[in-house]
Amino acid sequence: MKKIVIGIMGLLLSGGMSAQEKALHSGYPIDPVPFTSVKVTDNFWGQRLKASREVTIPLAFSKCETEGRYENFVKAANPSEDNKAPGFTFDDTDVYKTIEGASYLLQTYPDKKLEKYIDSVLVIVAGAQEPDGYLYTPRTMNPKHPHDWAGLERWSKVEDLSHEFYNLGHMIEGAVAHYQATGKRNFLDIAMKYADCVCKAIGDGPDQKRLVPGHQIAEMALVRLYLATGDEKYLRQAKFFLDARGTTSRRDAYSQAHKPVLEQDEAVGHAVRATYMYAGMADVAAVTGDTAYIHAIDRIWENIVNKKLYITGGIGARHAGEAFGDNYELPNLSAYCETCAAIGFVYVNYRLFLLHGDAKYYDVLERTLYNGLISGVSLDGGSFFYPNPLASTGGYSRKPWFGCACCPSNISRFIPSLPGYVYAVKDNQVYVNLYLSNQAELKVGKKKVVLEQETGYPWNGDIRVKVAKGNAPFVMNLRIPGWVRGEVLPGTLYRYADGKVLHYSVSVNGEPVSGELQKGYLQIDRKWKKGDVVEVHFDMEPRVVRANEKVEADRGRVSLERGPIVYCAEWPDNDFNIHTILMNQRPSIQVVDKPETLYGIRELTTDVQALSYDATGRLAVKDVKLTLIPYYAWAHRGEGDMEVWLPIEVGAASAQPLKAEKQEDNGFFEN
Repeated sequence: MKKIVIGIMGLLLSGGMSAQEKALHSGYPIDPVPFTSVKVTDNFWGQRLKASREVTIPLAFSKCETEGRYENFVKAANPSEDNKAPGFTFDDTDVYKTIEGASYLLQTYPDKKLEKYIDSVLVIVAGAQEPDGYLYTPRTMNPKHPHDWAGLERWSKVEDLSHEFYNLGHMIEGAVAHYQATGKRNFLDIAMKYADCVCKAIGDGPDQKRLVPGHQIAEMALVRLYLATGDEKYLRQAKFFLDARGTTSRRDAYSQAHKPVLEQDEAVGHAVRATYMYAGMADVAAVTGDTAYIHAIDRIWENIVNKKLYITGGIGARHAGEAFGDNYELPNLSAYCETCAAIGFVYVNYRLFLLHGDAKYYDVLERTLYNGLISGVSLDGGSFFYPNPLASTGGYSRKPWFGCACCPSNISRFIPSLPGYVYAVKDNQVYVNLYLSNQAELKVGKKKVVLEQETGYPWNGDIRVKVAKGNAPFVMNLRIPGWVRGEVLPGTLYRYADGKVLHYSVSVNGEPVSGELQKGYLQIDRKWKKGDVVEVHFDMEPRVVRANEKVEADRGRVSLERGPIVYCAEWPDNDFNIHTILMNQRPSIQVVDKPETLYGIRELTTDVQALSYDATGRLAVKDVKLTLIPYYAWAHRGEGDMEVWLPIEVGAASAQPLKAEKQEDNGFFEN
C-alpha cells in the first residue's frame, strides 16, 4: 500500500487536537463539516430531531433494557455454563447504535443526564471485554456452549452467521461518534482494543486466519477509526477485508462475495450488506488514492441509479434475502426497500460526493433522505417500518420494535447525524448541499466563518444564507437540485412528463448572480464579509414523473412529486378505491397547505376518474378528486390502501382491488 498523506496522519488521540478539530479531516478530497459544527434550527428537521431526542433514543435505550441487551453484557462479564445466549448474534449492536445516535444528539441538545447514562452503559460494556480485547457476548457468556450461530471457536463462523466483525463495525462507529461529541475515550478505548484483537488475528500473516466479514460494515468503520487515530493498521485491515472478499470460502452474490470487489459492476445480493461494503470501498479509495476502487464503486453506482433505484430513493426490491432484484425489477406492492438499506445508500452517495464533488450524488441522497429513509420512522419517533413498499392494500403499520431490531436502532443513530450532511469544505470552497435552517461554524482555509441558513424547505424553495461571522475570500457552491434543473434523478430511469420548465434565481445583497453550473453547483466567488446575504429561489411546482419503459411495474403509470418530496395517494383522504383510479392525461394539480395534518404538510389534489363495475357487470366511471400526501407520512392513520404509481393509461388501470402483500413482523434477519 502506498504511503498515506492526509491532514490527520501521525496525530494520535493523546495529542493536542480537540475531537472537533480531528473530525475535520476525512481523507477525502472534500472535507465534511462535522455534526459537531452545525446547529439545526429548522422546523421540518427540528421536529425530527426533537422526536429522536424525546422518543426514539429513550425508546431504544429502554428496549436495550427490557429486551436483554444489557443483560447479555452482564452475563458475558460473568460467564457460566448456565448462561444461554438469546436472540440474534448481532444484538450487541443495538447498544452501540443507540449510543452513537445519542452522541450526535448531545451536540444539538447538551444533556448531562444522558451523558451520565451512556457512561453507565459503557461500564457494563467494558466489563464484558476479554483481556485481549475480544468482545462478543454470544460466545463470552458461555464459551463452552456459545450461540448456535457463533461456532465453537472464535471467527469459525464469521463469514456466515456469527457477526463478530459486524459487531466490531458498529462498535467503532458508535465509539468514534461518542468521542467526537464528548471528548471522552471510555468507548473509544473499548473499540480500539477489540479492533486490535481483530487486526492481530485476521489477515495474510503466517499466524493469522484469512477471513472476511459475513455482514459488512467493519470496512467503513475501520477507516473511520484510522482517521480518528492515525494508526495505519486499521486502514490496512479495512483494505484486507475488501481485497480478500471473493477469494475466501464465502463466494456468493448474496454477500457480494461472488467475485473480487474490484471486478464487480452490478449491485447484487443483500442491499444493506452491499451499501456498507460500497461505502467502505469509497473510504479506502479516498485515503489510498486507489483508482481501481474508485472505478469499481462508480460502475456499481451507475448500475443502481440507472436500473435499480426506486422513485423514493429506496433500494432492494426483493423480500427474499432483502436483496437487489434484476435490472429494472422494481415492483411496488411487494417492494422491500429496507430502512437500513436507505441509510446505507445515503452513506454511499455522501462518500461519492466527497470523492467527486458532483451534486448528482446529493440529488440522489436528498431523494432517499426525504422519502425512502424517513418513511421508516413515525413522525412521533416511536414506531418503525422494516420494509417500505410503494403500494399497499393493508397489512402495513409501523411497529414499536422488532425481534431483529436493526432498523429501529439504525434510525436511532442516523437521524441525529443529519447536521453532518449539510455542508462541506475544500480549501477555499464551501459547499451548501442541503437546505434547512441552521447555524454552522466552518473553517475555510485558516479562517473561521459562521453561516446562518433560513428556509421553509422542503415546502417552499426560498433560502436565505447569511454570513454571520468572518471576513474571508471563498467560493460558495450552491447546489441547484436536479428537480429544479429538470432531472428527476441522474441517468435514464425516470423523467418528467409534464413539459414544465422550472427556474431558479440567486442574489447577493440584492444583486442578481448568474453563471454556468459546475457539476450542479452555482459558484459565487467573492470576498465575503459579515452581514452578506445570499438569497435563493427555486420554483417549486407539482411534477408528473414517468419511469423507463423497461420497469414493467410502472408502465402506463405516473408518480407525482413536488420539490424533493414524492407523493402517494392513501385511503383516509379518498372515499373510493385508490387502486382503481385513472389519472387525466394532462392533470391539473393543486397544492393545499395543511399545517394541522401530519405535523404540517402540503397536500396535492387533482381530478381523476374512479373505475368500478356496476350491478350488471358493466364498467362504471365516476369523476372524483384525488388527494395525495407526502410518501414519508403514509400509514400514520391506520392500515389500508396506498399507491405511489398511479395509472394514466387504460391498460394500467384496474377496477378490481389488488392482493395484499403480508408484512413481515420482524423482517428477514440480517445474517
